[in-house]
Amino acid sequence: MTGEPSLFSRASAEIIDLHRFFVDWFVAARANTVDFGRFERAMGKDLSMVAPDGQVLDREAVVDHVRSSRASCDDGFAISIEDIRPGWQDADTIVVLYVEAQLRAGNHSRRQSSAVFTTSSSAPNGVEWRHLHETWLQVPER
Repeated sequence: MTGEPSLFSRASAEIIDLHRFFVDWFVAARANTVDFGRFERAMGKDLSMVAPDGQVLDREAVVDHVRSSRASCDDGFAISIEDIRPGWQDADTIVVLYVEAQLRAGNHSRRQSSAVFTTSSSAPNGVEWRHLHETWLQVPER
């Protein structure tokens, strides 16, 4: 044993840390304190994403969207990550499943996500995002 955190632990930390970045980047009152380079370092150069509406995005589109969404939310914007669990993995690659819950402008939404990570010594948490697939979940009525 090397004492290094497991691939699942590093990927889980990356999921949580990246969503904290999103909250700070999107909330107008905190956007000036955030290093956008952190986001870019975490996105693999061949990243692909399937958005909840089914649109397929490449790395450039994802980076451009996040960059242009800076300071677009009020202080009530929040993201929580739930039910993180490992999927398939090998020595350098892992699929991680999780639920992302958002509160934006008083509206709650949830999406089931699956993300593929590979190891990268230059990325935050030692892993980079290679693929992300998000699917809307029905929000229970209250």
